[in-house]
Amino acid sequence: MPPVGSCVQIEIATHSHRKPPERALLRPYSPPHSPARLPSKKDGVISWCRERRFNNPFASGQNCREEPLLFGTTSALAVALVLAVAPATGQKSGGTLRIYNSSNPPGASPHEDTTIAVVMPFMAVYNNLVRFDPINPRNSFDTIIPELATSWEWDATKTKLTFKLRSDVTWHDGKPFTGKDVQCTFHRLNGKEPEYLRRNPRGIWYEHLTEVTLDGDYQVTFNLSQPQPSLLAMLASGYTAVYPCHVSGRDMRVKPIGTGPFKLVEFKSNESIRLAKNRDYWKKDQPYLDAIEWRIVPSRSTRLLAFATGEFDLTQTADVTPPLFNEVKKNAPNSICAMLPTNVTTHMLVNREKPPFDNPELRRAMLLSLDRQAFIDILALGKARLAVNMMPPPEGSWGIPIEELKKLPSYGDPIAQREEARKIMEKLGYTPNNKLKVKVATRDFNTFRDPAVILVDQLNKIHFDAELDVVESSVWYNRLFKKDYSVALNLAGAGIDDPDGVLKMGFACRSEANFSQYCNPEVDQLLDQQSREPDVAKRKATVWKIERILVEDVARPIIFHGIGATCWHPHFKGHVQHENSIYNNWRFEHVWLDK
Repeated sequence: MPPVGSCVQIEIATHSHRKPPERALLRPYSPPHSPARLPSKKDGVISWCRERRFNNPFASGQNCREEPLLFGTTSALAVALVLAVAPATGQKSGGTLRIYNSSNPPGASPHEDTTIAVVMPFMAVYNNLVRFDPINPRNSFDTIIPELATSWEWDATKTKLTFKLRSDVTWHDGKPFTGKDVQCTFHRLNGKEPEYLRRNPRGIWYEHLTEVTLDGDYQVTFNLSQPQPSLLAMLASGYTAVYPCHVSGRDMRVKPIGTGPFKLVEFKSNESIRLAKNRDYWKKDQPYLDAIEWRIVPSRSTRLLAFATGEFDLTQTADVTPPLFNEVKKNAPNSICAMLPTNVTTHMLVNREKPPFDNPELRRAMLLSLDRQAFIDILALGKARLAVNMMPPPEGSWGIPIEELKKLPSYGDPIAQREEARKIMEKLGYTPNNKLKVKVATRDFNTFRDPAVILVDQLNKIHFDAELDVVESSVWYNRLFKKDYSVALNLAGAGIDDPDGVLKMGFACRSEANFSQYCNPEVDQLLDQQSREPDVAKRKATVWKIERILVEDVARPIIFHGIGATCWHPHFKGHVQHENSIYNNWRFEHVWLDK
């Protein structure tokens, strides 16, 4: 093997073949071999260069200059590695991939939304500067590869990140892509051009990005006010598309222009989404598919039956819950299903600004009412995970171990905690004859409604008179951004397993996505401290301290971390389901239909 820090030239990065932990599965799932096209004698080139970074966030990366294949040590090794991990599999061009979306997307602009209902269908329209390797099941710094960028490099201060860009890319309307588009995109996200985005839920990710500067048309530098190890991972998220300067924010919501492998043909609200192959895509042999068709199917039983009968080739990601898994496999016995953690939390939101929920004792009673294991047993057959905000181990890199988790308030005996909650409520004047009326708002989406029903039941056991308020899916996040609720059951996934992506977005005082309006100066200071810390052990200690404070403050009580299966028929080839995010693998450029 080459020495540490060397580049191995291969066409596409190798990936791990380890199975996700068996306890997270109802049926073992192993990612297939890489579907990447092998370099041939005709090609005479090997195009990807991969530095062995060992999860170093400040390592450089590059897309190697294409060179003729030589038969020296490095090139011979490169060919051997490609042959080992990517046997020829006969990709086929053509065909239409059929998928369903379980709710109507509120728009086509991923910068403005926080839902998989937007990211999964529209990620194929766009490209990022960098992305997580689609054929590696685990997202990490080691699996970040170039996309619109050809290379990146940090300066010695770790406050300047320079990208060299591709010069052969055009937007779907034929205009050339340049560094100016990158500058426009991130000046909109960091608040320098605030009028462009209707809302900016991940703007807090870029609070230390002071400026994006240009050096010609094809080089840009991100200038930071302090080091931020997370930046490259955030740039690789499925949410972090590059937008064109010349298209309005309004148009990007309904008829977006991207550089991606597919163009939007039609977006019919509450009906369907149609994408067509971008025949001028800068990856000349991709995509393989001619088109992707999405249908909006709100009924889970209807859409899963349609999948079983062959109307759809692929389910929406993580749509198959553990209780439904065996039924899906019974109806579609040849289907391939990956039951994996989602890195999405189910949690309770309490509007701290609305009386009587501005009373911290009332919020504490609500926290103590939670029997988390009941949610997990009913909704996930015991397969979901107890956790706080960060994804729990082993898939998660920052989660608190279970033995430490159980020392936190409200993670103990649910019976004793519920009795304590009743006593608190009675001190506040609530009794079986004087219950606190409240509507628990939630999204009209199965994965929201089902736990919301259980939450209502558990609150009613501590002198609440709670009832469900189901909100139409496409307007749900508008309600949250406006803080138009008293109590809510919500789900959230940031797209990456990183404290800046999760904790800053959810709890920083200035974050638009801080739906509970929690604001603690101490936590803000700690969030900033961990954000600039390059030492993983020190950063993790700060993250765990933040997590403990958030639990004690009843900032946003986490009920559980989810698990779900994504299923596809055997003729859908080349897909690898990611094991620590559901948001980053929907470009669809490298998949094909074998039928």
